[in-house]
Amino acid sequence: MAKSVMTPVHLTNKMSTTSRIVALTATACLTAAACGGGGGTGPGGAGGTVTIGLSSDPGTLNPMAIAGSAAGVMNVFAYDPLVNIAADGQVVAGLAQSWKVHGADRVEFGLRDGVTCGDGTPLKASDVANQFNYIADPKNQSPLLGLSVPRTTTATGDDATRTVTVTTRDPAPMLLRMSSMVAIACPKGLSAPNTLARASDGTGPYILSEVVPGDHYTYVKRKGYTWGPGGVGNDQSPEKVIFKVVPSETTATNLLLSGRLDMAQVLGPDRQRLESSGLKPQTVNALLGQLIFAEGPGHATADEHVRRALVHALDLGQLGSVATGGKGTPSKGLGLVEPRMCPGDNITGNLPTHDLTRAAAELTAAGWTKTGNGWAKEGRTLEIAFTYPSSGEQTIAAAELAVQQWKALGVKVTTSTFTGTTLASVLGGDAWDVSWPPITAALPDQLVPFFSGPRPPGGMNFGGTDNPDYQRLVAAARVKPDAAGCADWNGAEIALFKRVDVVPFVDTRVTMFGKGVTFRLDRGAIVPTALRKH
Repeated sequence: MAKSVMTPVHLTNKMSTTSRIVALTATACLTAAACGGGGGTGPGGAGGTVTIGLSSDPGTLNPMAIAGSAAGVMNVFAYDPLVNIAADGQVVAGLAQSWKVHGADRVEFGLRDGVTCGDGTPLKASDVANQFNYIADPKNQSPLLGLSVPRTTTATGDDATRTVTVTTRDPAPMLLRMSSMVAIACPKGLSAPNTLARASDGTGPYILSEVVPGDHYTYVKRKGYTWGPGGVGNDQSPEKVIFKVVPSETTATNLLLSGRLDMAQVLGPDRQRLESSGLKPQTVNALLGQLIFAEGPGHATADEHVRRALVHALDLGQLGSVATGGKGTPSKGLGLVEPRMCPGDNITGNLPTHDLTRAAAELTAAGWTKTGNGWAKEGRTLEIAFTYPSSGEQTIAAAELAVQQWKALGVKVTTSTFTGTTLASVLGGDAWDVSWPPITAALPDQLVPFFSGPRPPGGMNFGGTDNPDYQRLVAAARVKPDAAGCADWNGAEIALFKRVDVVPFVDTRVTMFGKGVTFRLDRGAIVPTALRKH
């Protein structure tokens, strides 16, 4: 059973809309935790050191100031959540040995006995409640607020009964699952959160012992840990775990093959070298290709007919193949990490298919007239502004292919690119009509602000989507706890696809390789109690 402190987001420690925009668009496993578990543990003795490659420095390690990213991958070694999510999507025990869901606005957790912090301090129910209240206080500017802790949350802790009660004023149907994304800090760290940037103070199976920013981070195994996922301990885990910053995948591949790294995520062409050497990765699908449209005043894409025409003009299968080097699979829904709480294929039959004749008919229905090599309406030429990621050779090639296919329809296209640092300003602005951001989250509820509500800076609805069917189905889902609302959540996705508000079209394989180790992943995080050194 997997340990679930991760969310598939990468946030700064600011509460601004722009930081949240950046947060929910990253997809790489070790850089944004948008991948899920697979594989299992094999034989292996305790002891030894495991060295894991990271593609970037984690920055702050404060669990209340990050959500996702390399820091989140590392923090699962030092911190525990109240509950975990198993590989089959079921909720299993963490720090809490029991829980009771009361409707869509309250959950009671019964803490395990005997849980202690790394320094031996017993963990009390009031300590856990204090952390939820800390995150829920807007003054603290935690990026977890609104993502893994609802905005109207209050928490209480009864130390005598070891009961933690988390309550929200507004419906929060996934409150139980959201708690799996909160890494619980101990009271000393919570009283001085800034000290956690380069140190750890949690109940997890390891303690951070050495920090060399930009180079490596060392964790040492603690004694007496018996409260891991499902009640497992760390007695068979390695004595030390070192996270080594290795920005180049080629370098990481060389280090892995030579034995100087034990584990690394490799997504690009170097993956073939590792597979040829006999190393078998753990793999999971993660959303890579997705288009969204600007639907505000002044945008041609505000017209559903135009959106349909643009998608009819595209061969999404071909685009997906180019973007993934032929290794991708068609998307089945919005970007939710595996295991999806509400599985199903919400896309097949609900998006326009490749058909230039139907594309032209849609433009005609929207009042556009074919004129030579283009389209015109009321003296205006049909032209769209398309923005896409500036990195990833295959992604760029796929975006350029999309431009060619739109031009084949007679649509003029101007292009621009964004980076991780400019994404917020680009999507928060109004100078684009079509964009390619693979937005990924852990739970359906976390994606709602992207397709309803205000645009930036007041919200995260990039395209200004206003889909009544989506809003109606979301409202119905939000009053049903946990998976009871799945039919409505899936229906809400389908409503977006049928109106061509968003077009997910390809998932990529996210691969983690190991040599001389066995391991299991949970939403991008290595499960410490399942890690073995051979």
